[in-house]
Amino acid sequence: MNLIEDIRDRFGFMRGNLTILMIRQVIGMFFRRMVLTYASLFILEVGGTSGQIGLVNSVRPLAGLFVFPIAGYLTDRISRVKLIALADILSGFSMVLYVFAPSWEWIALGALVQGFMVFSFPPTSAMLADSLEPQNRGIGISLMTGLSNAVALLSPYIAASVLVLYGVELGMRILYGIFGLQYIVSALLVYFKLEEVGEVHPMSSIPNVVTILKDTYSGVPELWRTIPRSVKALSFVVLLGFISNGISSPFWVVYVTEIIELSEVNWGIILVYESVLKVILTIPSGILADKLGRTKTLLGATVISLLTLPALVFATNFRTVLLIRLGAAIAGSMFIPASSALMADYTPRDIRGKVMSAVGRGTVLVGAAGGGTGGPGLGYLFVIPVMVSSLIGGVMYDLNPAYPWYGVAVASLLQVLLVIFFIRDPETAEE
Repeated sequence: MNLIEDIRDRFGFMRGNLTILMIRQVIGMFFRRMVLTYASLFILEVGGTSGQIGLVNSVRPLAGLFVFPIAGYLTDRISRVKLIALADILSGFSMVLYVFAPSWEWIALGALVQGFMVFSFPPTSAMLADSLEPQNRGIGISLMTGLSNAVALLSPYIAASVLVLYGVELGMRILYGIFGLQYIVSALLVYFKLEEVGEVHPMSSIPNVVTILKDTYSGVPELWRTIPRSVKALSFVVLLGFISNGISSPFWVVYVTEIIELSEVNWGIILVYESVLKVILTIPSGILADKLGRTKTLLGATVISLLTLPALVFATNFRTVLLIRLGAAIAGSMFIPASSALMADYTPRDIRGKVMSAVGRGTVLVGAAGGGTGGPGLGYLFVIPVMVSSLIGGVMYDLNPAYPWYGVAVASLLQVLLVIFFIRDPETAEE
């Protein structure tokens, strides 16, 4: 009975908006992982090449150049709930482009349209940060991430089974259709259950989009000057993570199936093991970030990713690939709670919408095996580097399938150095 009461006391803060945001993240992760794990194979199946895989992944962040500044402006001025719900509804309908795509060009169009849906990220990030007290940020984010990974444990294996049963092309169309329905359900949940948090500054008139973009980008130097040094360094650490994913993420499944010659099902099984380890480690990693310190936890994550991710070029069988992905699980479990808590700790509540639209929430998937070049961790200042890295990744893979992971090694080393020399825990965390 005491154990139950202790658990209830420790996680009692996860209620209200946090519960709704967690449910949204959990169901989203379940279906997103099914789709993104094998998205590159779908592009190949409808006539694309490895270079075009890079192109498709590069156009997705393009809309962020325009949408993120506008979303950051609107986040503090109109209903965050309505912004999030609208993005989910539009995302659901955009899946039609994937379901009926006759060629890879239609998939690229779908990726471009999906890029416009990122206007939900700043309000979601701000609402999450506002709903978590400083002492609970590490464990709170870890709990949400852990449950998401737990529910999505079998997603890659289920998706692989669908592809084996129906073939890659039809199977992916089915998965994209289900993914679209998930977005509609999420939109309804958000609209009817999520409550506004924080102060909203109503607009006296409808803003001019050109004016917002001009004010946003002209204000970047001033915004950058107000950001603490540790947040700047953290932003570069996250950016390097996005660059690594842009270079390598779409090609994990291609490299594993074409070069190492594992089956889609075996790749799905490996990702299931990875997810299991993430679930086991996520909450302890959040506690570690709260107790040991954000910076030390972040340093451990970057060192582990440096030692494991580039090692794919030496992998020859199921076992070695599995060990590498387990390393990615350890690094990712430590990275997200530490980095996102640091970002929230350093950013004042009244400018979180603006800062997080510029540099993101402070998170990135470590060693993403599909996707990993978008999400709430991506701010508009990161869009062009991520686009370029995705294009370069396709070219690198065409030249030599091992080249993307050489790039990952360089980026990972730079992450370690940035954490060592420039990032420190704040003496007093922002509310």
